[in-house]
Amino acid sequence: MKIVKSAQAGSLESCDILISVDPAKEGTGIKINLESPAKTQFGDLILVEIKEVADKLEIKDVKITAIDKGSLGYCIKARAETALRRGAGE
Repeated sequence: MKIVKSAQAGSLESCDILISVDPAKEGTGIKINLESPAKTQFGDLILVEIKEVADKLEIKDVKITAIDKGSLGYCIKARAETALRRGAGE
């Protein structure tokens, strides 16, 4: 799957995450920028969950911005998948 346009999913409400995706040049890989009040405690886990979704969808090149407000794992994965699918034009 290839990201062809900018897209987002989620919100900045408490217990949610806003994930934005943008197309990236071929060969740049998956770049994730995370903002979260819990970054020191859970940042690595959030990054892994987002990366797993991108890998599952076979996305190779994308710029992802995630602004977390205390979301749980299932929410992170759902928002990531929705944003990535929207970015791919699905």
